[in-house]
Amino acid sequence: MSREPVKILFVCMGNICRSPAAEAVMQSKLRTMGSEHLIACDSAGTIDFHTGQPSDMRMRQAATKRGYDMTSRARQITSSDLKHFDHILTMDDANYSEVMKLDPQGPFNQKIRPFCNYVSAFEESEVPDPYYGGLAGFDHVLNMLEDGCDQLLKELNV
Repeated sequence: MSREPVKILFVCMGNICRSPAAEAVMQSKLRTMGSEHLIACDSAGTIDFHTGQPSDMRMRQAATKRGYDMTSRARQITSSDLKHFDHILTMDDANYSEVMKLDPQGPFNQKIRPFCNYVSAFEESEVPDPYYGGLAGFDHVLNMLEDGCDQLLKELNV
């Protein structure tokens, strides 16, 4: 008997660095495990500034070096995403606050959590935005995303 896949949405501000990278990391891990049918993931941003654009070139280059394929296009999170997804994981406190504003009555609050709740190998409580920093920031973010995705998969028993 097959079950519906668990649906995960990764959220950052513009949906061009952190959240699409998290999506790519998770999809790669699932493919490697042969578990793509168990989890469906997507990514979105809290702003619509980059809607339709590919991920930041620097993040795509850093991800490609690790074998991740970042093909998604930026989109903004919507209130319907709160109903559709089982887990909505935000990259920083500002993203968390913005997503919570989409659920003022609170029926979906339990689905919305900081991604760093799953990061165990780093002290940060937020995934830093590498957009305005140097190239090393993109690698650091990927390290955090790999760790967090591993821990999330363990929690989901995948």
